[in-house]
Amino acid sequence: MMVRAAVLLLGWLGLVVSCRAQVVAPPTLNISLDEDPELRWLPLTKAFDVDYLKKAAAEVIDSTVPKWVHHALAPVVTALAKYVPQPYAGEIRGMASHLGGSIADVIILNFAYEVSAFCTSIVAQDKNGHVYHGRNLDYPHPVLRNLTININFLKNGEVAYSGTSFAGYVGLWTGQSPKKFTVSGDQRGTEHWWNWWKNVVSAFLFRRSPVSWLVRETLEEAENFQDAVMRLSKIPIITGVYYIVGGVRAGEGTVITRDRTGPADIWPLDPLNGEWFRVETNFDHWLPPPARDHRREAANKALNATGQDHINMETLYQVLSLPPVCNGITVYTTIMSAATPEQYNTVVRAQGCQPS
Repeated sequence: MMVRAAVLLLGWLGLVVSCRAQVVAPPTLNISLDEDPELRWLPLTKAFDVDYLKKAAAEVIDSTVPKWVHHALAPVVTALAKYVPQPYAGEIRGMASHLGGSIADVIILNFAYEVSAFCTSIVAQDKNGHVYHGRNLDYPHPVLRNLTININFLKNGEVAYSGTSFAGYVGLWTGQSPKKFTVSGDQRGTEHWWNWWKNVVSAFLFRRSPVSWLVRETLEEAENFQDAVMRLSKIPIITGVYYIVGGVRAGEGTVITRDRTGPADIWPLDPLNGEWFRVETNFDHWLPPPARDHRREAANKALNATGQDHINMETLYQVLSLPPVCNGITVYTTIMSAATPEQYNTVVRAQGCQPS
């Protein structure tokens, strides 16, 4: 059994080396939360060419929302803009001003990022009780590889929380609150453009949070792992999602399956009974994934072959680098551990990961 596992790991390592040659580090922005919301995203204009950002944003919108839906939504979104809560209202107004676009288009862009996020997230604990958290974020928009950014959100000049996002997006799907917890979000099931109207109304009129805004608010406000799990489980959101959370102590890891109004399931680590990792893709863990999707199966096999004795930041990265866990639409991979926040690391998959 040990020999077979070693052979499997050697084979996987060869695949990982070929993928590693195609990764790049994203730029890092410092965003001061002490600045007025309308001014705090100005660093974007120094890190990116504004004309390129405008073209890229239009490409994301056009490839996500049919043009007639975009045109139909624009006046409705403009009318609903007054319902956007702070600080996002100010940040969106500032973003529109910096990029020379309309508020409606910036809001639609932010909702475009809430759709079609196919991901793999893993939380795992080693034999010493250290918790590791990794994720692949998959989007069918190649341009996003050029828009990926790491962000340090600062308060009083100190890092309050960090994350990985896209230029023009005020939410977070991936982040850490140092020495407290890490969190990633995975889309639940298959979202479609015809749910946009439902999601926009739910967000603004019913005061439900976009799933990525709740991640950011939790990173900013939650005091610890337990507080983060409670907030991510109970606060109303616009659509179903999986929140994967890792803490700083043994046993602090869980997958939260969310409905719009509350938790459908909470699936914690159970290392005392041999369940030292959890893998979440985009389908409920108690049901089989679609026959075409082998990410969960491949990740489970790789983690079992790695073993709890050998799980760490590097081996978790290797698991997330294996096709089809990493695939043709994988935009970036993040590895993090809240107990060692300085090791937070994101790499952009310049060409995705293709099977050999």
